[in-house]
Amino acid sequence: MESYFDRTIQALGQGTFEKLQKARVIIFGAGGVGGWCAEALIRTGLMHLTIVDFDVVNPSNINRQVVATRENIGQLKVDELRKRLLQINPEADIIAQGIRYGYATDTQFDFNQYDYIIDAIDSVTDKVLLLNRATESTATVFSSMGAGRKIDTNAIRVSEFRKVEGCPLARALRTKMKQESCFPNKKFLCVWSPELSAERGTIAPIVGVFGMTLADLVIKDILNA
Repeated sequence: MESYFDRTIQALGQGTFEKLQKARVIIFGAGGVGGWCAEALIRTGLMHLTIVDFDVVNPSNINRQVVATRENIGQLKVDELRKRLLQINPEADIIAQGIRYGYATDTQFDFNQYDYIIDAIDSVTDKVLLLNRATESTATVFSSMGAGRKIDTNAIRVSEFRKVEGCPLARALRTKMKQESCFPNKKFLCVWSPELSAERGTIAPIVGVFGMTLADLVIKDILNA
């Protein structure tokens, strides 16, 4: 199997590569951002990945989501993403959970069993719950803020959650947290952009860079450990 990852080993070193293979990652959201993040991690050599999403592939996903094709419309995203990732590395341990994360399903997850928790979901209520629960755990947490209404990949940046400015989703999250007096238990990094274009759509380059940046944060954290 290492022959598939020779370039990764050359870039990261054997020790870092082995740590990456042992790391356990869970991604909440298998759409635009989460799908690209998952693919980048598996292509780099990650062996243990859980993906959580309740949604199915829709025609509107085809313009930006790595999992979406005309052939799998109507199928669960996590199932289709798992199939794709196993075509990249059949030896990877990939668990697909086709459920919505929220108050009804929160108790199904033991966050302490993961090294990294990736938040790539859109619902404000579910996202607040996830960020609070995830930051109570021993895992390192990385989160995606809103990728919609953006067309400039050069504007994308990484900051600690409290330093994210000009992002409507981050603002909504902080408002919800204040209303419910529930705040993250530790700091976490976010991928975000202050850009707001005049249009309301979303394009592949933006969600791709968001997802790839989340994967990069995991890899760099392991590299610098």
